[in-house]
Amino acid sequence: MRLLLYLLLSLLLPCALLAGCADDGTPTSEAITLRDSTPVMVTTGVSKLISDSGIIRYRIVAEEWRMLDRTQPPRQEFLKGIFMERYNPKFEPNLTIEADTAYCYNQKLWELRGRVRIVNREKNTVFTTEELFWNMDEHLVYGNKHMRIVEPKEEIEGESFEADEQLNHYLVRQSRGYMPMPDERKHAPNPAESHDRQDEDSTKALSKQK
Repeated sequence: MRLLLYLLLSLLLPCALLAGCADDGTPTSEAITLRDSTPVMVTTGVSKLISDSGIIRYRIVAEEWRMLDRTQPPRQEFLKGIFMERYNPKFEPNLTIEADTAYCYNQKLWELRGRVRIVNREKNTVFTTEELFWNMDEHLVYGNKHMRIVEPKEEIEGESFEADEQLNHYLVRQSRGYMPMPDERKHAPNPAESHDRQDEDSTKALSKQK
């Protein structure tokens, strides 16, 4: 009798243990079906230095940096804003870029949106717009939104533009702005006396040689 009871217990005990373990299994999540929309990396509190030909040229600061490797083309996202500094050969910041949102495609083409602001410290030029594309291979900056350039002696606005990376040479379409006349340069600008130039239909080309 005891032998029979022992055999029954030895058979029932493993079954009870297996049943108990079945409820405590490792939790699993749903399978990811849209792999191209899922970032392969998400980093917060980013401060990154970028080099060009072995020389540090840029610094990126962002609250969040997302990298997607399956999109076409692969892209990096800065959905919570971005701040970028460019350095001269002496490692001194000479240009800053800010935007509410930024995307970088194939590490070659930047798309900046929202409150976009570029400050060229060497030229004392401030550039603002709501959309900007920066092609690093072609060293070209362009956009199709309203833009404004403020320089020490003039202000220019337009509805679309193209420019070089230095903002020294630029093409502004449907431009208008303030440019002081020769006798006004000795005095503070007066809106009532300002020279207002407008070109609603043609393309306005402005080339800066400084």
